[in-house]
Amino acid sequence: MPSGTVKWFNTTKGFGFIAPDEGGKDVFVHISAVERAGWSDLPDDTKLQYELREGRDGRESAVELVKI
Repeated sequence: MPSGTVKWFNTTKGFGFIAPDEGGKDVFVHISAVERAGWSDLPDDTKLQYELREGRDGRESAVELVKI
């Protein structure tokens, strides 16, 4: 399960990005994944584990979020 740190998350816009620990491109995270985890916000610098899933538009996003 990949891990990373929240770079930023905007609850008004409903999305943000995670910087993967292994480097590479930032990972998109949608408000729906945050809400499925039972949270209402995702503070900057939060350490997470996540699964990557391809969305309907073909882009990967973080799902199954777990704080570490």
